[in-house]
Amino acid sequence: MTTVYDVPADRLIAKAAMELKEKAEITAPEWAPFVKTGTHREMPPEDPEWWYTRAAAVLRRVYVDGPVGVERMRSVYGGKKNRGSKPGKSVKGSGSILRKSLQQLESA
Repeated sequence: MTTVYDVPADRLIAKAAMELKEKAEITAPEWAPFVKTGTHREMPPEDPEWWYTRAAAVLRRVYVDGPVGVERMRSVYGGKKNRGSKPGKSVKGSGSILRKSLQQLESA
């Protein structure tokens, strides 16, 4: 039987995002087109359907890593902040996006 570990992550996430898009419980909040995914980003995502892709990625990450909370997920989706001439430093991703995604996935 095929499991999550056997399928490439990008293909699994793309397929899961299409499935989640059809669910009524999973919807992008009204503020989703305007927010960055973390302080390390300069602009919001270009993909208009990024909410469903992120929800699918969160769903896969919860399956692979077991029970994880928002704080650990923030570390996973964080990155390096460009601070100009100062050395870059690691920052966490947006907690609100992850919290809302997890709440929607729990209700679905």
